Amino acid sequence: WSEQFYHYVVKHWLEGDPAQPPPPAERGHGRNSDWMHVYNRDVLSVPDKWEYPWYASWDLAFHMIPLASVDPEFAKQQLILFMREWYMHASGQLPAYEFSFSDANPPVHAWACWRVYKMTGPRGGRDRHFLARVFHKLMINFTWWVNRKDRTGNNLFSGGFLGLDNIGVFDRSRPLPTGGELEQADATAWMAFFCSTMLTMALELAREDPVYEDVASKFFEHFVAIADAINTLGGTGLWDETDGFYYDQLDLDGARFPLRVRSLVGAVPLFAAEVLELSALDKLPGFRSRLEWFLANRQDLTDCISYDEMRGKKAHGHFLIAIPTRQRLERVLRTLLAEDEFLSPWGIRSLSKFHERHPYVLDHDDGEHRVRYTPGEADSRLFGGNSNWRGPVWLPMNYLIVEALERYHRYYRNELMVECPTGSGRWMTLKEVAKEIAARVARLFLPDRAGRRPCHGDDPRWAFDPHWRDLVLFHEYYHAETGRGLGASHQTGWTSLAARFMAELAPAHGTPPGDAI
Repeated sequence: WSEQFYHYVVKHWLEGDPAQPPPPAERGHGRNSDWMHVYNRDVLSVPDKWEYPWYASWDLAFHMIPLASVDPEFAKQQLILFMREWYMHASGQLPAYEFSFSDANPPVHAWACWRVYKMTGPRGGRDRHFLARVFHKLMINFTWWVNRKDRTGNNLFSGGFLGLDNIGVFDRSRPLPTGGELEQADATAWMAFFCSTMLTMALELAREDPVYEDVASKFFEHFVAIADAINTLGGTGLWDETDGFYYDQLDLDGARFPLRVRSLVGAVPLFAAEVLELSALDKLPGFRSRLEWFLANRQDLTDCISYDEMRGKKAHGHFLIAIPTRQRLERVLRTLLAEDEFLSPWGIRSLSKFHERHPYVLDHDDGEHRVRYTPGEADSRLFGGNSNWRGPVWLPMNYLIVEALERYHRYYRNELMVECPTGSGRWMTLKEVAKEIAARVARLFLPDRAGRRPCHGDDPRWAFDPHWRDLVLFHEYYHAETGRGLGASHQTGWTSLAARFMAELAPAHGTPPGDAI
């Protein structure tokens, strides 16, 4: 595991070593100078002790999911640590990474806390103290996002590159060369996902303390407002009816233009879905009363989301809130599950293969901006060119897609089936689709009959040398056509999310789950 001692005291770094010449004056006003409170002196989970020996907050959130299976107390401690006063900014922002604490990573910390809470104990015997402790700090972080990243107060969010480096037409962390503002489908959906996760946490805490019912109502109504904005603001929000996909929009003095790049940016809205148990809501009269009033009196905000479509059929005792309606979910999946678009032999691509023959091109006064499908290493110097979100398969996003499909299936059951792959004539439930994607990802690491693992490419050492063949590298990301591992090669952080997929695939191959991992 990528655990190491990490020591970075911002005040000391800005002031310099007393035994050495003083640092240049500009350091005092440069990188991280507004994070003087940071005092990092802990054992942390880092992306790669060799190539990336520093923490990244959203990487760490994903690390904790597999880590919770082997060291649950360490996983909980790490999640708490990043919200302590010597990490979290007084404004509520979590530090992103050492070279720019002020960057915004996708807000997945709440999701990681909720998942670790559920993984580390049976229902009724979980660590509620941990859940309450992180919940209060997460509310501060949520407020930071709302106050800083919703520039007009219309519930459409921005946030910069949000961990997806070169996925966009522009460097989304810098002022746009076109002028104007970017309304981001992924930032908006991440906030809806944050909202729905906080809602489920509040409802869990409210089971023993009714004080949390009011907070649950707040997060429900905020979720609905965000879902309404992404679906309807200005007509269709960030939804494109022609393509059946969600896109970023460029706002130039009130005129909005969709940036029709088919990327994982448009898949993030699928993550924002939660299934609530009606029987559990019956035990929360304060929340239930407010919920029923809201649904009866604010139908202008609830028509566009799948909050209760099947209640007439008893809905299996469940209640669904989600950004996409059933129809929009089916349309997005039609694209996501097409092998000539997103579905590769190794999971979901970060950019549609459609853009291999049809690059997205935006001409502007400062020149041409082009996005082309690149399944391997980056061919763009955007963000330094050392990672690539324009085609390769990335484990964390595939993991969240699989989890989202499982949540949708919990509500729709066998009443919703989609073609997978699109055009194949094979119809699957969403649970079966989730298993199909998970199996494709797992096969990156499994040897074929010749002993070759796709993740190791054509290097014969990993297939035939007895000293190497049983060692598996966990790369940063994977070539979408060959499966070869790319980028940093010791990403036992978020790439180890694949352990769950391999464990689930193992019984089908007659292998004990422990051996598969």
